[in-house]
Order: sequence, then structure tokens, then C-alpha cells
Amino acid sequence: MPRRCALAVSAVLVTTAQLVFLHAAPAPDSALSRIRETGRLTFGYRADARPFSFRDDGGNAAGYSIALCRKLADQAKTDLQLPALMVRWVPVETANRFRAVQDGQVDLLCGADTVTLSRRTEVAFSIPIFPGGIGAMVRSDTSSRLRAVLEGRPQVFQPVWRAAATQLLQSRDFSVVSGTTAEAWLAGRMKELDVVAAVAPVNSYGSGVQRLIDRRSDVLFGERAVLLESAKRHGRDVDVLDRLFTYEPLALVLARGDEDFRGLVDRALSKVYRSGEIGELYTNSFGEPGESTLTFFRWNALPE
Repeated sequence: MPRRCALAVSAVLVTTAQLVFLHAAPAPDSALSRIRETGRLTFGYRADARPFSFRDDGGNAAGYSIALCRKLADQAKTDLQLPALMVRWVPVETANRFRAVQDGQVDLLCGADTVTLSRRTEVAFSIPIFPGGIGAMVRSDTSSRLRAVLEGRPQVFQPVWRAAATQLLQSRDFSVVSGTTAEAWLAGRMKELDVVAAVAPVNSYGSGVQRLIDRRSDVLFGERAVLLESAKRHGRDVDVLDRLFTYEPLALVLARGDEDFRGLVDRALSKVYRSGEIGELYTNSFGEPGESTLTFFRWNALPE
């Protein structure tokens, strides 16, 4: 066969293989197979993670992550060529949210979960949906010295900064939401600085904020975007410090090993990022995004 003809045949075969791959039926145990068979897509969400996910006054799931998951539902309906798709929203507790995904109680977790290496041994993650990180909330009447220590600002009136900072943190009461990366981070930092302080794990951000207002805790650590939203609803009682202690990408959560479903999720998110729709969704929950935030989405959008 002439070389030119051989190349043409090869190109046709490659193109055909790509089409077969794109339109191949999902694996029998894939969430996509289950969705196609039942005509139902089940999303799990945390009701206490405003502005990412929460229950609104009408009892409906709402928030930034919820809006993204609605886009995913539209993509699933189109890709699976379903005439109708029923979407169920199942509230999950912080402590059992990953188990709900592993057991197949929900197809996707729409919340505010940090991607970590240890969590990857339990569940899988979508491409990042938000540039998150740990922050700290204090009462409005918290002393300037404690604020300075937490924000990492030098105290010119203290000759030995590290020792003075550690001393000021001793015997304080801290709160953190159980099962979050903030819990492990706080334990590590206290050990590193040799700080002896009481740490009260709480089951939700709401209870953590209330504990702070009731003066049973001095500082609440958690996802800074959630703390900022909580501060808006509590007026002058609390403040969120400017400091971001960590940089953590947040993502949607799905079962490990389900590459067909993960492909749909990442494709839908990338489409939202590339089209510019993400700007409106982000603004609705967090305010207008800056250039660095827009760059975050451009970098994380995957090409077709």
C-alpha cells in the first residue's frame, strides 16, 4: 500500500477510535449507568456550609456548590440523552459525608471539601471548584495582642517574639469543626509550637460560632469563606482575621474508580469555567472575582 494511502487509513482509524471512546457506554458499575437506568441523580450536600451549600428558607438546597451541581445535572441529561432527569438533594452530616459517597447513597457530594492525599484513599475529587484555605474567627472584643499573634504580626514591644506568641496562646480555648482539614492542621500547629490549650470539636459551623459568642471559645478555625459568610449574619459580634493560614483547593466528591462519571463532572465544570459562566456563579455567592480568582479557574479548566 502506498505510504500516502497508509497514512490516510491510519488517520481514519484514529478518528474512529476517538469517536468510539467518546460514545462508549459507561461501565456497568458506573454512576452513569445507574443514572441512565433510573433516570435519577442524587446529590449530597451539607446544610451548614454557607455560602457553598446550605438549606434556604424554603427548605431547598442552595449555594455556590449547589449551583455548580445543577450545571452538572444539565450535562448528565444531555450526555445520557434522557428525556427527563429527576434530581434528589440529600443532606449529609460532616462526619458521614464521605461514607455516603462510598456506600452509593449519593452520586456526588456538593459541598466545600478540601482535596488531600489522605482523603484520596477514601474518595475521588473533581477538578478544583474554589481556592480555599483555613481562617480564624474571633469575637469583636478580642484583645489586639491575641489578634496580632494569630495574624502573624510582629509585636515591637516584645523582644522574644516566638516565646511571647506561644505564651499568649497558652490556656486559650479553640474550636474547630470535626472532620475538616482545620482539625488536623490545628493539632499539628499546637504540637509544633508546644501550645497547651483546650480544643473543642463542634459538629457544625453554626455551633462553633455560637460557642464563640457565648465565650466558651476564644477562636474558631475553619474554611475562611464559610467563616466570612457566618460573620455577615452575626453583625458586630464576631470578626474574621485577614490571615489565610493554608491554601487548599476545594472540589466536589465522588466514588473512587468511577472514571466515566468523573469525566462527565470535570467536562461540565470545565465548560462552565471556559464559557465565563463561573463569573456569575461566583459573584452570586462571594462577590465579584478578582483577576487571581479568574486565573484559578482558567488554569483548572481541562481542554477537550
